[in-house]
Amino acid sequence: MYSIEQLIKYSYFDKVFDSSSLSDILDPLTGVISRPYIVGFAQYLIRENIPFTYGMLDLDNFKFINDTYGHTAGDGVLQHVADDLIKAMAGKGIAGRFGGDEYLFINLVDLSYDSKKKFLGGIYTNKKVLRRNIELNTCKPFITGTIGCASFPEDAEDYDILFSKIDKTLYRGKSKGRNCYIIYVEEKHKGLEIQSMAGHGLYASMHSVTESFERVNGLQNKLKAAYETFRDELRVSDLYYVDAKNILHSISDPEFQMEVSDIKDVMRSDFFSTNSVDEIVSLSPCFYEVLRKREIETIMLSKVSTKDEINGYLMCAEPHSLRIWQDDETALLYFLSKLIASEIRATGEAL
Repeated sequence: MYSIEQLIKYSYFDKVFDSSSLSDILDPLTGVISRPYIVGFAQYLIRENIPFTYGMLDLDNFKFINDTYGHTAGDGVLQHVADDLIKAMAGKGIAGRFGGDEYLFINLVDLSYDSKKKFLGGIYTNKKVLRRNIELNTCKPFITGTIGCASFPEDAEDYDILFSKIDKTLYRGKSKGRNCYIIYVEEKHKGLEIQSMAGHGLYASMHSVTESFERVNGLQNKLKAAYETFRDELRVSDLYYVDAKNILHSISDPEFQMEVSDIKDVMRSDFFSTNSVDEIVSLSPCFYEVLRKREIETIMLSKVSTKDEINGYLMCAEPHSLRIWQDDETALLYFLSKLIASEIRATGEAL
């Protein structure tokens, strides 16, 4: 929780305390700056022409924490993240709560791209704020988050435009799989539109997969067509399949073939996903080594099966990423695996 002493060193808050108390300024649950005052501070800095980096942090899948562990645990997570964010901002600026599971921060020190990258990278490493378990009385949920940021006056000279840019970069991070940060760069991000990144819903994605699947003949051609849709809809870099002989194939790289004889030991049910393949090292060491050779960090796997017969597996996998797979993404891969299983049953073709 912020104290008066921590805040009065900023001229804006020194003046605010003339008419407001500390309890007015702080968010009652988390102890960071409440939304009106963190926004007011940013607007004050713009009026005074004081450069700063503005960012928003959105906790990933926070609803899952509330639904699984209860709202008391959810409140505990919000409080812990706020405390850690205050520590991470010490000597650099301040943190506030935008609402729900979203935080704002103002960094007056890290203004260049390299320094912003170092600062944001620190939030994700060494258990400072994110990518760590938070110890509560009844549970230890693992916390990740997505961050978007931009700087004044480099990226915008107006508050509304600056905020729109951190909002867009945040959505860009979510569209890339969450659990990451995006720094606004004009050349890369000026054309971003939130509506286009938000997608068109699960039904539209399934419809698109079905159309691409039915447009061509032959199982291999259908897989290639489905990959193109997955690439566009889910923004995955590749789609893999494992054939009946436990050979892993890449759709984007037909030359790639590797044996994964112990993949079945991971698949205790019809579906499996993880954002850290280290989870499977003891279960499937052969499969794990193949993934590591491809520098893959995160996977989701679906059985291609008809009744009690397993015909193979489908896999989405991302290198150099700790992507968190979402419910609609897992549903789409499962849906495709069932389309393929039906095709195998109808034609007798094998993966």
